[in-house]
Amino acid sequence: MPDLPERKPTRLKNYDYSSAGAYFITICTEGRKKILSEIYVGTGVLDGPRINLTDYGKIAEKYIKNINAFYDNLSVINYIIMPNHIHLLVEIKKTEKCMKNICGQRNKSEENGPSGTPVPTNSAIARFVSTFKRFCNKEYGKNIWQYRSNDHIIRNETEYEKIWNYIEHNADKWEEDCFYC
Repeated sequence: MPDLPERKPTRLKNYDYSSAGAYFITICTEGRKKILSEIYVGTGVLDGPRINLTDYGKIAEKYIKNINAFYDNLSVINYIIMPNHIHLLVEIKKTEKCMKNICGQRNKSEENGPSGTPVPTNSAIARFVSTFKRFCNKEYGKNIWQYRSNDHIIRNETEYEKIWNYIEHNADKWEEDCFYC
């Protein structure tokens, strides 16, 4: 069997992904199959793009909208369901219940990996993505998601606004999107 290329870590070293703050998450379909929605671009000046969700997209949206019922400290602030990926703007609020519930009861040896970096699977963001995919897949009857997802820590108000606008206008620029195949 040939050696597989070493994957570049996508996580910020020594950052606790259960920390309060805002995060930008992208979840792609396996093979970037366009099965979540269809985008129709209008022909008039006032005709913005219209997103029609497929059955897969409707199920995903149902779980996005209900995620706040599962987590007391995690909220989906904004999202868009594109044909082959979903962008989410998520906020984690630090609460006592968070420390016991979503973040889990861990001792120091369980929190960090060998490098001292918080173990990604113990993070609130990784748990959120995993729970979201699991609920969707159960209803789909199969896995439609790519193994990995991408997350980005939003560090300031300017970045927050930039990401908010990116989500709001993602459908406008679908044909220019890096996920457009």
